[in-house]
This record gives sequence, structure tokens and C-alpha cells, in this order.
Amino acid sequence: MIIFKKNVILPVFCENLPHMLNNYSKEDKVLLAVDCIIFGFDKEELKILLIKRDFEPEKGKWSLMGGFLKRNETLDDSANRILHHLTGFHNIYMEQLYGFSKVDRDPAERTVSVAYYALINIEEHNQELIEQYSARWFSISEAPKLIFDHDQMVNHAIRRLRYRTSNKPIGFELLPEKFTMRQLQKLYEAILDEELDKRNFINKINGLDILIKLTEKDMSSSRKGSFLYQFDKEKYDKKVEDGFTFKI
Repeated sequence: MIIFKKNVILPVFCENLPHMLNNYSKEDKVLLAVDCIIFGFDKEELKILLIKRDFEPEKGKWSLMGGFLKRNETLDDSANRILHHLTGFHNIYMEQLYGFSKVDRDPAERTVSVAYYALINIEEHNQELIEQYSARWFSISEAPKLIFDHDQMVNHAIRRLRYRTSNKPIGFELLPEKFTMRQLQKLYEAILDEELDKRNFINKINGLDILIKLTEKDMSSSRKGSFLYQFDKEKYDKKVEDGFTFKI
């Protein structure tokens, strides 16, 4: 139907025409997967949690933990479900990373994947669940070749994590509740893949005012021991909320 108004021709679409514009039945159906890059820290090294795939294609090879989006889920819901199955954790720090849509990325079916990365404290993970999925922690430098485009996903996640060190405090999700300054520095060195000057690092961390120095000491590192620290959660969360610049 066409309406004429003041010499202007305006098209009006009737309600019974949507099937002409949105005929979903004729559109291609594509699977949507969610893959999770799970980082942990063991006081010395940055590690990644991988599973040994138990079905074809690529059966027996190492893979990220993943699954398919369900009809009643958002992407975040799906990622949380997958992470909970593998780690037993809820409320993990998690961030959507990137979409991977190369046409032949999965030889079994046309599949688009949305990748997430997550940060967890290795000491608190559920070892029984991890064994159930034939999962294993690998240091980033010694991780095996992964299936499909999962290596590309990991590389994207590492770059994102390195960028995050410049605009938010990193450590609350990866370190134990009490940690030494050396452990915190080792974490940053592991993420950035470079050695940092001890005095400069300590000064910059103290300048953030997000740590609580405890009277307790870790006596395993030396005879004198090293003071333990905790994050001040209120100040830490405020820094995350406000954003900041932290160049080491």
C-alpha cells in the first residue's frame, strides 16, 4: 500500500508481510560454540587448563574446554555453565574475547565460536572434576599444539591479559588469599613474559594502595621469611571500577 501525503510518497508495510522479509526457514543454520581459555597461576608460572578430546574429529588431542550454546542461554550463561562443569566454580572472573568464524574451522560442521577467557586460583580448583574430564594444567611456554583454531584463541587471550595489566589490577583472581610480593611480581612477569626490576615494581604496586601488609611471614623462601600480603578488596574493586593506567 502507498500513502500520498503533501506530494511525498510513503511506503507502508502491512503486518502480514513479515514472512517476505524474515523468512527464517530459508536461512542457513550455523552451530554456535563457546570455548573457554582458563588461566591459572601456581606461584611461579602462568598456566592454562586443557582437556584431552574424547570424540572425533581430533580425538585424543588437546583442546580448550567448550560446548554449544543452548536455546535458553545467553553467551555468558553458556560460558558460566562450561566453566562450572570443569572447575566447580561459580562467579569466576570471565571476559568475552573474540568471535572465530572461519568457514572450515571445524571439519565436522559449520560452526562459529565465541571465545572467553577466565582467571582462577589453581589452589582452589576442584581436582576431581578436572580429572573427570582428563584435564591438565600446562605452563604457557610448554602447552601442546591444540585442535582447530584454539591456539589462535589462546594467543588472543594472552594479548588481552597483557593489555589488562595496564588498566586494571591483576592478581586478585589468580593468587591465593595471602601472597608474597615476590609471588605478585612473578605473576606479572609470567603474564608479560619479561623480567621486572624489583624495586620499581614494589614502588608502583605500593603506589596503587590496594595491598594490606600482614604481620605473618612466608618462611619457605628464606631464613628471614617474606611478609605476606592481601588485597584490600574494597580499594581493589574501586580501582577496577574507575580504571587506571599502570605502566611497569
